[in-house]
Amino acid sequence: MKIIYLDEIKKCLEKIDIIPTIEKGFVAYSTGKVVIPPIGELLFKNPPGDVHIKYGYIMDDNYYVIKIASGFYENPKLHLPSSNGLMLIFSQKTGVLCSILLDEGYLTDLRTAAAGAIVAKFLAPRIVNKIGIVGTGIQAKLQLEYLKNIINCRDVIAYGRNDHNLSQFKTEMENKGFQVTPTRTIEELTSFCNFIITTTPSTSPLLFANQIQKGTHITAVGADSPHKQELDENIFKNADVIVADSIKQCVERGEIAHAIYKKIINEKQLVELGNIISGKNMGRIDDQQITIADLTGLAVQDIQIAKSVFEAGGFS
Repeated sequence: MKIIYLDEIKKCLEKIDIIPTIEKGFVAYSTGKVVIPPIGELLFKNPPGDVHIKYGYIMDDNYYVIKIASGFYENPKLHLPSSNGLMLIFSQKTGVLCSILLDEGYLTDLRTAAAGAIVAKFLAPRIVNKIGIVGTGIQAKLQLEYLKNIINCRDVIAYGRNDHNLSQFKTEMENKGFQVTPTRTIEELTSFCNFIITTTPSTSPLLFANQIQKGTHITAVGADSPHKQELDENIFKNADVIVADSIKQCVERGEIAHAIYKKIINEKQLVELGNIISGKNMGRIDDQQITIADLTGLAVQDIQIAKSVFEAGGFS
């Protein structure tokens, strides 16, 4: 059994293009080749935090994976990262533990950002005027970095509630080739941006239907538990294409869940990301469409990235 620490994981990742790997995982999921039980979840109030246990396997594969990932959102006040975790890789043939990936939540962050880039390939407007980022944390930064090879636009409006965090975000992302306008007014972002990514653990809506312009795409990343919500459910009323990473999971714990509960939309209007990747369903076909992707995070993403690291390091 091999314990792989974060520094070694990062070296392995240099040998991997994770986007096509994650794409294959989404397609396998949507074609019924993945077994994923319900998510295990622990919620904390003081301080606020959550822990998710995601696990599963791809049929006829070599491994199964169990992932534990946490988010404790006041950790930056203690000079600690808000996310942490690990992944366990077991043999699907014998049940033997093959490896512990002590990734400290890094692989979860990367596979989420990769999913955002995959969404952009199929749903971004042909011409992106400005990219809107809601949030200033690690996921906000990674989403932008992963968009670099998908979208040519480098002009960003970033919304946050903390001037210090906005300033840090601006400095860091401008060093990586973006031009960043910080704002504490969400209307400034929605007025000028036709590609928007939401990345916060908010429990009340930040974006509202009357703010969204025709032709806008929204990727919602933050809501991965029933109590979280970044999008007003009425946004879905105006959407032309609504994409779920998993229909089953999104109707239970994503942004989509709130719109389903209030009967604004129904499951028949939903399309799974894996089916868009495979060509079974269409993504964006018109620059005037409003499109939304709800990413709640699937265990198959964890399976794919964990396997890739394990095999790239020569440990298999």
